[in-house]
Amino acid sequence: MIEKISPKIDNKLKALVKSQVEEESQVVVHITFAARQEDMMIRIWPSTYLFPKHSNHISELLFADNITLHPYWTPMTIGKSHTFSLIFQGLPKSCKYFDLIEVIPENGGFEIKNIERNKTDIYYLKM
Repeated sequence: MIEKISPKIDNKLKALVKSQVEEESQVVVHITFAARQEDMMIRIWPSTYLFPKHSNHISELLFADNITLHPYWTPMTIGKSHTFSLIFQGLPKSCKYFDLIEVIPENGGFEIKNIERNKTDIYYLKM
């Protein structure tokens, strides 16, 4: 008969390992942007990030859907809205509020501040 051996693992070691494991997560932001003038065009720069409040963490943009990336433009029609989606790296578990900021060397970048974190990390924003 084979005897099963169950190793004993120190609880402090278990807690240490658990604290060092980061779950992979993503944040999905759906943005509806209304064209307010003639010949309006939009695009997103890859240098768009989520900045959690009270943290040095930065969540990078991983994927953009239904919007062009810099240097290309997405044309819009006045009076109509355009919806696009951005997928970012996950936020720290301690994050309660964050900013979405397009860090670019010119005026007019996307900037949405003080977004309240929810349990799903899926957001629907209007601009």
